[in-house]
Amino acid sequence: MGQYIVSARKYRPHTFGSVVGQEALTTTLKNAIAQGKLAHAYLFCGPRGVGKTTCARIFAKTINCLTPTADGDCCGQCESCRAFDEQRSYNIHELDAASNNSVDDIRSLCDQVQIPPQVGRYKVFIIDEVHMLSPSAFNAFLKTLEEPPSHAIFILATTEKHKILPTILSRCQIYDFNRMEVANIVGHLRYVADTEGISYDEESLNVIAQKADGGMRDALSIFDQVASFSQGHITYEKVIQNLNVLDYEYYFRLTDHLLSKQIPEAMLLLNDVLSKGFAANHFIGGFASHLRDLLVSRDAVTLPLLQVAETVRPRYAEQAQRCQPQWLYRSLRLCNDCDLNYRTSNNKRLLVELTLIEVAQADDVPSSGRGPKKHLHPIFETTQPQVAASPSAPASTAPPISPVKPSSATTSTSVNEVNERPASYEASAKFSSPPALTVGGVKRKMIRVRANQSAPEKAAETPTTPAEVVIAERKSFTTEDVRREWLRFSNTLPDRYNALKAQMRVYLPEVTELPATKVVIEGEQVKVYLEEIVPSLLDFLRKELRNGAITLDIEVANPETRKRPIGKRELYQEMLRKSPGMLLLQKGLKLEFY
Repeated sequence: MGQYIVSARKYRPHTFGSVVGQEALTTTLKNAIAQGKLAHAYLFCGPRGVGKTTCARIFAKTINCLTPTADGDCCGQCESCRAFDEQRSYNIHELDAASNNSVDDIRSLCDQVQIPPQVGRYKVFIIDEVHMLSPSAFNAFLKTLEEPPSHAIFILATTEKHKILPTILSRCQIYDFNRMEVANIVGHLRYVADTEGISYDEESLNVIAQKADGGMRDALSIFDQVASFSQGHITYEKVIQNLNVLDYEYYFRLTDHLLSKQIPEAMLLLNDVLSKGFAANHFIGGFASHLRDLLVSRDAVTLPLLQVAETVRPRYAEQAQRCQPQWLYRSLRLCNDCDLNYRTSNNKRLLVELTLIEVAQADDVPSSGRGPKKHLHPIFETTQPQVAASPSAPASTAPPISPVKPSSATTSTSVNEVNERPASYEASAKFSSPPALTVGGVKRKMIRVRANQSAPEKAAETPTTPAEVVIAERKSFTTEDVRREWLRFSNTLPDRYNALKAQMRVYLPEVTELPATKVVIEGEQVKVYLEEIVPSLLDFLRKELRNGAITLDIEVANPETRKRPIGKRELYQEMLRKSPGMLLLQKGLKLEFY
């Protein structure tokens, strides 16, 4: 038995024509060689295993070839090509910058640059992992890199271009290598398998190509591993077993369960996956990729984005037609949120299970345009669950609210006229310039109700929605409770209400006669702004304080009651009046007021 050579080395390309997946770069290099327009320094950058060092070697071999072919490749027969293939060429020098990154190593390299080639036209210096050079080594290399001898060409290769000094980048022609596409990797693996006499199926090669993540070297390494495991007979089952890859059959079954709202079956399937040793985040990530494949399978325009075997494409197309686009959008968002929150979750399995339940019910909840609302229905009950509030229910079924008489004060503006109306009327009332308002995480519109509209008629015409049902409870509350929720509501106001938010922190309400509340403000303009948000404010207070009869009177203070101290002494006297304990503090610390 001869010495075994791994496929990544055995099938390494020797000409530009055999390089896979980098046609644009190889064509540019071949044209530069054919026209004699060679730069003195090149930088090859890109992900691992995409052919950077390989192309550097082919380039060095080709420019020194004595009899190049008509298409610009090296002949492989001349003395220079044979010396390169036998690794005895003195014209090509490779330096591993990861282990030779000091100033002395670069100085030794610069000394070699001055020696002209004995055979061929150029001396090529390939510096791999050039980003590992120290800053002082980079600085020592600058002058030689900018003005090398005419026979010297430098090729720098790196996976992290951002770590290279800008002064180095400005002296090089930069070539960015792309990740290998799945189709290119599968084609090369097919060529290697046919050459080695290894049997395979298309699905197995697709799994290997996707596992390689765009790197040909990784794909060939995985191919060798699977070939050894399967003893030369590569199948899909053996590939997923050896690589610990979750079978796509699970994702097809899970999607069928969720489309049919068979949540218990979906959770049992998740348990089966976890029992096989797969991590929950790996499962949810694979399911998100499956949903993405279903989404691109719905349209013939995006069908080329589906990177699966040809034998599986009809199955994706069939299941995709049973999935509504909105359901796929919301499900992808839910899976993405689960993936983002997985690391910080204390109960990771519960997080994944809740995500699956929400995905099954994603088509039951209307979207607000900012992603799916997380709303769960009962899933394990055999009887029909009772609905607490239905949009189709008549308005008369809502519990009545006792009307509260408005205040008779001449200097106050009562909003009891709004409070007596059911919440359904607020949704249907006409208003002008309704600004958006976010309260408690729900986006609502602040409305200004017209006084001449008939509330009972509007309530009968417009059905109530769950977010607008007036709470029928009559729980008691204190002034502290009202002020706490008052400040919470002010914090939810948008930025354009910053001035009003500041006023709401100064003027706090108080309970006059339960459940009536009152706030005394200064200035008619503050009153106008506050009246704008009264409907939403009352809705918030009623829900948080669990009392549907809360009312709010807005009173403008009289000018004489608005007198404020203007001097420091008057201000100090006012503070003593409000806080008598300050006098004890002054005497205890022996403080004097000037």
